[in-house]
Formats: sequence, structure tokens, C-alpha cells
Amino acid sequence: MSLPNQINTIGSLEIGWGLSSLVLGIVCTQAWTYYARYPNDGWTHKILVASLVTLQVLHQALVGHTVWFYSVANFGNTGTYLIPPEWSLSVQVVLGAFVGAIVKTCYGMRVWRFSQGNYVVTGLIMAMTAAQLATAFAFTIRSFDVLLINSETIKSIGLASLALGAVTDIFTAASLSYFLHHMKTGYLRSDTLIRQLIVHTVNTGLLTSLFSFAVLILYNSLPRNFVFMSIYFVLVKLYAVSCLATLNSRRFVRGRGTDNEAQHRSPEQGLVLPSLSKKQSIRGARAQLEVGVRQEVSIVSEQSEARTIHTVSSHGKVPYVPYTTGW
Repeated sequence: MSLPNQINTIGSLEIGWGLSSLVLGIVCTQAWTYYARYPNDGWTHKILVASLVTLQVLHQALVGHTVWFYSVANFGNTGTYLIPPEWSLSVQVVLGAFVGAIVKTCYGMRVWRFSQGNYVVTGLIMAMTAAQLATAFAFTIRSFDVLLINSETIKSIGLASLALGAVTDIFTAASLSYFLHHMKTGYLRSDTLIRQLIVHTVNTGLLTSLFSFAVLILYNSLPRNFVFMSIYFVLVKLYAVSCLATLNSRRFVRGRGTDNEAQHRSPEQGLVLPSLSKKQSIRGARAQLEVGVRQEVSIVSEQSEARTIHTVSSHGKVPYVPYTTGW
């Protein structure tokens, strides 16, 4: 059995490390933007962002150690192909899957909200997310006992994990788009807001899905080199980019200022949703929508994690569920 080409192994690792470092810079910039733009967000969101950045830095450190081991410490040593993969190469796989699971869970919570508590769809997303994380963990454990040159023997586990990740991304984006589409009211301002949310959902889901399928195809066709791994390094960072972009886009999508600007907003039209019972369907909710030209006064509650917006119209006060793009 011939040894892998070093250009397709060590060279691919170095390219992947360089590209993922660039994307890590984007992640850090997005995190800084989030904390500057939404200082009054709840502590759960702030911990989420901090955790994602910390995990991304840790993942990049593991990638850097892998590159150093194969391209510096063992430069020209073909014997590294005849032993199990370096521990950092194996561990970064499950760490990347864990980052993806966090982001997928957050999107699953969005599906839960927009679907008015659909157990089946949300449960399926969570189940696929858990299954992908489990298979990634199994792949990592098995890799410690397999020679690098014989890594094809555990290819089926890796393919299962990658396929689950890609399918979960597509299914989540499709579910969000479906439920958002059924929230349309027929009024221009409300439907424009919903269309913006759908476009954003499709774009973020499509990016990670394309990279997931690229890793899947390359790993299936070229399992004995690291070309697929270099793309996987970038994919892990893109999950964080997707999550942070969703949080940071709330200002743009909602057409409102940052939390710091909340007390200085001028009256504007808005999308008003009445409070719904669990038995009411989305179709029934649409019939109850009271959408018109209303004067909204936004009041930020410093004691609560989420803002409460009280709507005043010519017909009096209308209770409703605040429409946000948060989790």
C-alpha cells in the first residue's frame, strides 16, 4: 500500500489552517460587534457568544498543533502515516461537532418558537443533532486505534456524521422558511419583514450545508488525504459565523436601533401578533392579526432579559407576543 502524497496531506492541513484562521478573525469581529451593539441582551446570549468564541479559539489551537506535528516536528517523516493520527487531529473532530451541535440547538429553538411549539419538527432536529454528535464522538474514539494510513476502515462512521450534519442544516433552514412563510399577513410591512427573515435563514443554512456536502464528498472519494479535513476546519468556524450573524442581524431585520437606542426611537409601524393559546394554529392566528397603522412606543425593561414593547392604537391597548429574531 503506497503512502499518501504529502502535498495532499501536510499541504492541505496548512492551507486549511490558514483559511480557518481568517474565518476565526471574522468570528472574533462578530463577537466584538455583538457586545458593542447589544449590551442589554440577556446573560444567556452573552454566555453563548463567549462560549462559541472560546471553543473556536480552542479548536484553532488544536488545528495549529496538528499542523506543527506533521509539518514541523515530523517534517519528512513518513513513519507518521504508520501510527494512529496525532491526538489533536482526532480531538478537533469531536470539538468541531460540539460547536455545530450548539448552533443547531439554537436554530432548533427558533423552529420551536416560530412553529408555535411543534414537537415533531423540533424533536427531529434535536434528534439528528444528537445523533451527529454521537457519531462524531465514536469516530474520534475509534481513530485512536487506527493507523493513519488505514483510516478508511472508520470511513463509514465519519460519513454518517457528516451526512447527518448536512441533512440537519437543510432540514432546519427549510423548516424555518416554511413556518415563517405561513406567518405572512398580506400586509406589505409585515410580509417584507418575514421575507427578510426567510432570505437570511436560507443564506445561513445554505452556506454550512454546501461546506458539509463538500467535506462529505471529498472524504468519500479521497479518504487517505487531508483535503476534506482542510475544509472541515473552515466549516467549524462557519457554524459560529452563522450563529453570530443571526444575533447581529436583529437590528437590520427588525428595522430598529440597538438596545442603546431603544429609548430614542420614533413611532413606527410594526408587526403585531396577538397572544396565542397552544391550541390555536398559525392559520387561525393570521385571522386574528390586527395589523394597521399603529403608533408604537418601545419601552426597555432593564430588569428583564427581553424587551417588552407596548403597542398603543386608536382602538386601545392590544396584547401581543413581541416578534424578534432572537432564539
